[in-house]
Amino acid sequence: MHHLITRMSEHRGMLLLAAPAAGVTLLAAACGSAVTTGPASAGYGYSTNGAASGTGGTAAGGNPYGRAAAPAGSASLKVATSGIGSFLTDGNGRTVYLFTKDSGTMSSCSSGCASVWPPVTTATQIQVGGGASASLLGTTQRAGGQTQVTYNGHPLYYFVGDAQPGQTSGEQLNEFGGLWYAVSPNGMQVSA
Repeated sequence: MHHLITRMSEHRGMLLLAAPAAGVTLLAAACGSAVTTGPASAGYGYSTNGAASGTGGTAAGGNPYGRAAAPAGSASLKVATSGIGSFLTDGNGRTVYLFTKDSGTMSSCSSGCASVWPPVTTATQIQVGGGASASLLGTTQRAGGQTQVTYNGHPLYYFVGDAQPGQTSGEQLNEFGGLWYAVSPNGMQVSA
C-alpha cells in the first residue's frame, strides 16, 4: 500500500510540474514570435528592434501590454505623416519616440520602463530613407551593452501600445518621470 501511495505522489508531482509548462507553452503560442526590422523583414511587427507581437496579460518586468523585447537587428528610419504631422518611423512604419527625461544621448529608460518603451537598437548600420536625415543619426551604448539608435542626439524608443503602422498612441504620454513624443524629421518633438 505504501508503494502505491508513493507512486501516486510521484505522478501528482509530475502533473504539478507539467501544468506550468503547458501554461507557458500556451502563453508563448498566444504571444506569437518576433519579427526583425529592416530589409529582411516581411510585414509589420514588433521588434527592434522592439518587441515581439502579443496580446493581453502582464509580462515580466511590469509591462501591462504583455510584449517582450526582441533581439536587435538592423535599424532603418523614414518619415510618415498623420494628424499629428510628420514623424519618424522604422522601416515597417512603427513610430519612434523620444523621452524628455533623457539627458543628451544617455537613456533614462530601463527595466520596467524599457518593457513598455523598448529602445530602438541595432546590431548593424542604420539605414535612412523617405525624408529622414542621415546626418542626424547616431548611436549610444545602453547600460546592458546594447547599441541604441539616436536621432539629433535623442535616444529612440518604441511604444508597445502601438498596434498598427503609423499609430501614435504614445504621443504626449507622461510616464516614468517624463513626457514621450514622436520625433519630427528635424529631430525635435512632435506636439500634436
